Amino acid sequence: MSTIFSKIVRGEIPCHKVAESEDYLAFLDINPLAKGHTLVIPKEETDYIFDLDDELLAGLMVFSKKVAKAIKARIACNRVGVTVIGLEVPHAHVHLVPINVMNDINFSKKKLEYTQEELAAIAADIGGFFRP
Repeated sequence: MSTIFSKIVRGEIPCHKVAESEDYLAFLDINPLAKGHTLVIPKEETDYIFDLDDELLAGLMVFSKKVAKAIKARIACNRVGVTVIGLEVPHAHVHLVPINVMNDINFSKKKLEYTQEELAAIAADIGGFFRP
């Protein structure tokens, strides 16, 4: 069964794209913990991140690093936190969350709400700084 992320990769569901390569896609989380909260996925549909082959997993981390640098350059924060939970969507993904304190990456916190226009502007801002 196709995941929501696979549908995003195929263009069946829109997203606010931050960066893309042949194998990976980064887009804003629609229920963000912080401004710039980005999801990074391999385009290959694999449920569990540790089921990815070594090359794809390593590439995902390198791509995530580049996206995190773009986020840090455009969003005021002390760091870009990274977490892999993997329960909410059965498609391997990394959360990149701008943080200033530990609790900023607490997923039980109330999520922020942005308009589609605000999300588009945030994605364009971060994406404009992305260096492949």
